[in-house]
Amino acid sequence: MNTSDVAVGPETPEPLLVERRDDRVVATLSRPDKRNAIDQATIDALHALCAELEADPRILILTGADGVFASGADIAQLRERRAADALAGINANAFVRINELPMPVIAAVDGWALGGGAELAYAADIRISTPDARFGNPETGLGIIPAAGATWRLKEIVGEARAAELLLTGRIVDAAEALSIGLVTGVHPTGDLLTEAHALADRIAKNDRAATIATKRVLRAPRADHPRVDLEVQAELFESPEKHRRMTEFLERRKR
Repeated sequence: MNTSDVAVGPETPEPLLVERRDDRVVATLSRPDKRNAIDQATIDALHALCAELEADPRILILTGADGVFASGADIAQLRERRAADALAGINANAFVRINELPMPVIAAVDGWALGGGAELAYAADIRISTPDARFGNPETGLGIIPAAGATWRLKEIVGEARAAELLLTGRIVDAAEALSIGLVTGVHPTGDLLTEAHALADRIAKNDRAATIATKRVLRAPRADHPRVDLEVQAELFESPEKHRRMTEFLERRKR
């Protein structure tokens, strides 16, 4: 395992702790004094990590420190932003970039995932949680909308009617409800959360990397592009030596 830590001074703590392995990266939101609220430094760190994973695709596990995923955007910074900042899509563009990473993104959520924190979780391909997880978008109570992906990603995850109810009321969803509506795919004891995230990553990593990247890309394609995009990608994979090797191994195992 190769772990890389950035040395920082006590007055400038790193908002994103990154553990690097050969086939995956674990990124932990770490602003414990702010309940991991997402500020500009966090966004900058996420962009830097995305650049790394675009150049060297690996599975990404996103989680939060000290029993909180992310309590939202940093309200102190958000309050001072104006129209030009909204149009710049500070959080939205970072979350789009995370969602479009070549390899799968797993969000392992413990505690609060509110506002921008919830939207970061929505940007993942797979979400799992602890029983203490709480998801919600209270933005309208603060005089704004959830503009970093919730208005379109959440309805793709849980359906339009459910998303409308949650976004318009700002109601908080607990882990049990999140599981029942498909917002998360599993609820695990707090001590097992990262173990379960790594187990998912292990299963993904056993599969063919090119096929995994292709599957994620096709999943993200607009409905109008199907089945053309499926067939074009399949044609590429049909010419892959890895496809031939894996299928040969499968057939040889069946003969035993």
